[in-house]
Amino acid sequence: MSATGWIRERFTGPTPGPAPGTTGTWPRTALALPFIGMALIVALDFVSNTEVTVEPALTAVPALAAVVSHRTWYPLAIGLFTEAVAFLMAFRSDALDQSVHAASVFAILLVALIGWVSATLRLRQERALADAQLVASIARRVLLRPVPERVGTVQAAVHYEAAAAHARIGGDLYEVVNTRHGVRAVVGDVRGKGLGAVETAAAVLGAFREAAHQEPALDRVAGWLAVSLDRALHENDHPGVEEEFVTLVLIGVGADGTAELVNCGHPSPLLLRGGDVRPLELAETVPPLGVLDPADVRPPVHRVVLRPGDRVLLFTDGVIEARDRSGAFYPLAERLPRCADGRPADVLQRLHEDVVRHVGRQLGDDAAMLLLQYAPAPAAGTQLPHQHGILTRH
Repeated sequence: MSATGWIRERFTGPTPGPAPGTTGTWPRTALALPFIGMALIVALDFVSNTEVTVEPALTAVPALAAVVSHRTWYPLAIGLFTEAVAFLMAFRSDALDQSVHAASVFAILLVALIGWVSATLRLRQERALADAQLVASIARRVLLRPVPERVGTVQAAVHYEAAAAHARIGGDLYEVVNTRHGVRAVVGDVRGKGLGAVETAAAVLGAFREAAHQEPALDRVAGWLAVSLDRALHENDHPGVEEEFVTLVLIGVGADGTAELVNCGHPSPLLLRGGDVRPLELAETVPPLGVLDPADVRPPVHRVVLRPGDRVLLFTDGVIEARDRSGAFYPLAERLPRCADGRPADVLQRLHEDVVRHVGRQLGDDAAMLLLQYAPAPAAGTQLPHQHGILTRH
């Protein structure tokens, strides 16, 4: 965090950052800080011994003006006003002909000019950053599309947080689609960061959006993704591409509540039923995509029958590997029931806030969470049957 951002946060509290396409601004009340500082210095000069002058302290006033304002003229205006105050202080103490007064006048002018240059450069950088954030936000909406609140028989919500302070897209991926085979979703994590990880994530998501509609079997969807990833890795030439792989979990939810899961080296999803949480640990998984030859990717399909109201949380390791200052990992399964009230979007928002409180700072890795709640719309006058959840292997 920059020095300006640190001071702003102390006065206004932490903020999630400027909106895409805009630059951060101080509150208007902060523009009074240079005048407050100037008043304190003048008051100190009046109560102090006239043989001791605090006039050199006025050089801090235009510097403070450069910090709190995004108007390039403001440091110059404050500098000129400070010069006038300096002459009045020197006149009162009969120091107009002393070297300390001349040095103070020169220093105030120099600091005001430096503040003007600094404010100008900072404004250009913030505009460039805002433009970059806008482009990143547009790219994210294309790559990671917003998830509707209802998709077929499920209510859905997603929360994504990029690790980089000013990034809005990273190596985590997610998608939910409604197909003739039921609702299908994917959550994955690309090894690595930067543009290379984004390219890989784009290849996997593009393949999933096609395969989810075309392939009736979920394991065939995973095979399709493996082929597409292998082709993308051979076509890309960014550094470290030969070491890239993707962990992911696929889930399909049918109209009758039967959920199918395929896990390719990814953390196990959590099933929230009432106040109980249990991981959907599969008896057999396969390595991440990109490790095996695509022809060898034949993951087993496991099934679990969901009851109305059951929730399945899919997430990336950026959530469960978030550490506090003592090095303890975030206990997701333990904290999930405490945040489980309300709509799926509210649950994920509370979970994210809880993770941030646990860490005490910005997350060190990309973190994505996708929550699916089985909520079929019953026909009028009908009652949904009571079902028991059983995990089986296909």
